[in-house]
Amino acid sequence: MIRDEPNPIITLIARAFHIAAEGVMLSSLVVIGGFVLVAFGLKSGGLAVIVLGVAVALFFRDPERYPSASEGVIISGADGKVTDIVDATAPGDPSRSCKRVSIFMSPLNVHVNRAPVASEVMSVEHTPGEFRAAFGDEASEHNERNTILLRDSAGRVHAMAQVAGYLARRIVCRLRVHDRIESGQRIGLIMFGSRIDHFVPPEYRVAVALGERVQAGRTVIGELEE
Repeated sequence: MIRDEPNPIITLIARAFHIAAEGVMLSSLVVIGGFVLVAFGLKSGGLAVIVLGVAVALFFRDPERYPSASEGVIISGADGKVTDIVDATAPGDPSRSCKRVSIFMSPLNVHVNRAPVASEVMSVEHTPGEFRAAFGDEASEHNERNTILLRDSAGRVHAMAQVAGYLARRIVCRLRVHDRIESGQRIGLIMFGSRIDHFVPPEYRVAVALGERVQAGRTVIGELEE
């Protein structure tokens, strides 16, 4: 898991091109390598490498997004497909029940993760594990993951887990304990096919259906019961 902030220059470049900072250096190196091959007369190979570099940059794309509502709702922390909606035990408190809403991110999805609610960070816990296919239910318990506990202004505890997948070997989390974050704020990313598990508190009803496509920072996945 990575927490260090990226270089300020890298951050500026990333914002200018709307890609995550982690992808700037990687995609740049690939593209430069392609141009070097072209310069040495290997045009076909060089162009193929340049295209690969562009594809890498597209994987790290980071569009601007703002939730249409933030009060009384939980916003999706990931782009992807809802693969599970099941009863679960709340992380950090085995006595509390909740609904686990799992969102699978394929390599074609935006992989930047966002905060589900405006809140204060209570804890960030990294758990080493395996790298099974992220769409499988067993991934929640066996895969390497990063569990984040959040407390909203009403004192309700929310939890989300960044779960590594079969191809993912790198979880990025920018949060630290006591950070105050806004709903829809960027909090990190997971690379190359992975998933987010939302643990929806019992005060909320799940607002998405199994198989539904959702977007980080936009789609409401939970609504406060009246």
